[in-house]
Amino acid sequence: MKDKKYCIWLSGLPTIGSRKYHQLVEYFGNAEKVFKCSKKELEESNIINNDTIDLIIAKRDITKIDNYISKLKSSNILVYTVHDPDYPDNLKNIYDPPPVLYIKGEIVEEDFNSFAIVGSRKATEYGLKTAFQFGKELVEAGFTVVSGMALGIDSSAHKGALKAGGRTIAVFGCGLNYVYPRSGLNLAKEIIKNGAIISEYPLGYNALPQNFPARNRIISGLSKGVLIVEANKRSGSLITADFALEQGRDVFAIPGNINSPNSKGTNELIKNGAKLTDSISDILEEYYGFGEIVTNKKRVIIDETEIKILDLLSDTGMTLDKIIDELPSVESSKILSSITLLEIQGIVKQMDGVFYSL
Repeated sequence: MKDKKYCIWLSGLPTIGSRKYHQLVEYFGNAEKVFKCSKKELEESNIINNDTIDLIIAKRDITKIDNYISKLKSSNILVYTVHDPDYPDNLKNIYDPPPVLYIKGEIVEEDFNSFAIVGSRKATEYGLKTAFQFGKELVEAGFTVVSGMALGIDSSAHKGALKAGGRTIAVFGCGLNYVYPRSGLNLAKEIIKNGAIISEYPLGYNALPQNFPARNRIISGLSKGVLIVEANKRSGSLITADFALEQGRDVFAIPGNINSPNSKGTNELIKNGAKLTDSISDILEEYYGFGEIVTNKKRVIIDETEIKILDLLSDTGMTLDKIIDELPSVESSKILSSITLLEIQGIVKQMDGVFYSL
């Protein structure tokens, strides 16, 4: 697209946030016209102040723009503008979509079916294990896992998705030439191979505190729903939950210890209407009626009885008699047929009379 370089230029200017970008493009018609218009025309738009107008005039250097685009190409960074057909539809339809997405890795059609997991950086062992497990199970259910690659819950969710051989997307609050936190460098490399790291911030932008609330709207905007695993009452994860509600996304929350500060935020979310989530079936039933699992890249629809069996087998193995005892409301013949079907599909296996989930 001819206008793309000007979109990159305009969105990357300091003090031009996404809202001012959209207002200017709507007023002038496209970013190239913003680049070429006069100072008087900018003043007459009544969109930006005099300092920002002077900045626009000062930064009209086509050579520097071309050099920057060359740098992006040499760094294997893709750029999607909100006007591009490849820009994610989920994100394009939110109130305040990023004008430009910088992408390292690849966003594919199946990423339309994305689900976010976020939570505390100072996570408990309970939270880390839960995020990892849900990251893994969401991938097995056909979702791409989206998070922010922060320490704690976010990183554990990405690792769970990668462990299951699935796709995951990390949204950065800085330019893609930085990895924040630095300890996540190896994780970022794995995510790039199996998904993407993305940002609305141009190269050179540091990970400033004010960037992360805006980053959170992208995490929820890319996703069908958001799962909050652990969060205190002032957690940035609650900002993600607020964005999700504004964007019409579903909000789920893991219940926690009432005496743990990391559970204050999630328990409050549940009180206020977030769906209490203690197994993957709580999420799947919202989208598939019952559930759906991907095994060997083939999608298999599973029913309510099969979900109950898989929940029982998620942590340990069980004999058929024990499964029947644990599901008194389900006829034994139905349990037998369901577990046989799961075994045939390679979702569970039997060893010495004990069934295990794979």
